[in-house]
Amino acid sequence: MSNGDGVTAALSDAVETAKEKVAEVGGAMATTASATVAKVKKAAKSAEKKVKTNVAKARKAVGKTVAKAKKKLEAASKDAKKEVAALKKKVAAKKAATKKAVKKVAAKKPAAKKAVKKAVKKVVAKKAVAKKAVKKAVKKVAKKSPAKKAAVKKAAKKAARK
Repeated sequence: MSNGDGVTAALSDAVETAKEKVAEVGGAMATTASATVAKVKKAAKSAEKKVKTNVAKARKAVGKTVAKAKKKLEAASKDAKKEVAALKKKVAAKKAATKKAVKKVAAKKPAAKKAVKKAVKKVVAKKAVAKKAVKKAVKKVAKKSPAKKAAVKKAAKKAARK
């Protein structure tokens, strides 16, 4: 039997090769891991850029939409204000027209009353004149001929009717 020098050498060779293999595998794993990490970092950066550009686009779109909505609201507000002003003018014109109409009617009423009073006075005056004329005629006829009283009375009645 041998003193074990060969076994020790064989064992140390096996350990050395195993060590080398582990170092190679470890290096390969580290290289692969670092490459993977680099790829992940790149992907994260590109994803971040994409998100930033999408957010910027969304902000612009929202800003445009808000601006359009503001313009539409301002235009609607202006139109509504114009319509309100036109309606106020119409109402004021109607009020003024009704006031004028009321004044005209109020002015016409006394004039109409005065006209009626004048007409009544004229009729009363005419009746009085007619009555006086009838009385005079009756007196004249009575003096002239007592036989013609019936004719005079008829004439007097006709004059009184007028």
